[in-house]
Amino acid sequence: MRTSKVLLPILASVLLVACTSTKKTDSVGASSPNGSGNTGDSSSVLAPYPGDKAELGKDLQDRVFFGFNSSDLDSTSTAILENQARWLSANKSKKVVVEGHADERGTREFNLALGERRANAVKEYLTGHGVDSSRVKTISYGKERPAVQGSSEESWAQNRRSVLIEEQK
Repeated sequence: MRTSKVLLPILASVLLVACTSTKKTDSVGASSPNGSGNTGDSSSVLAPYPGDKAELGKDLQDRVFFGFNSSDLDSTSTAILENQARWLSANKSKKVVVEGHADERGTREFNLALGERRANAVKEYLTGHGVDSSRVKTISYGKERPAVQGSSEESWAQNRRSVLIEEQK
């Protein structure tokens, strides 16, 4: 009996420490899915991947967001893509990669295909606005590289995206 009185507080302390987490915040000024510029709870945003935004124009938004199971571009997305197309037209030596991403729901295969459709939708928009297709590559990461950890609509909305990065030479 005495042993359980001693072990119980220790076990409770260990559980509390295990539940505590430290999360990195994103230094990238990404647009939010609702176009507000607020990316939500910044404590749950991961650091950007190498090459992410750093090489692109300082004020250029590097990502667009998509609806659930969709690769359709909305008016907010097309406004961002118009700016990206203008930047690429002004920087003809730059080559870019469009990353397609999905939220955690669905199978790996489904989300890879969805990410590919999203990346291709962005590439088609850019090439339709004067960017040479040889300067734009696409890759899908599906649900493998979430921008935000979590299983909420807010998290999922941040992960349904495409990201434009400068191709590494």
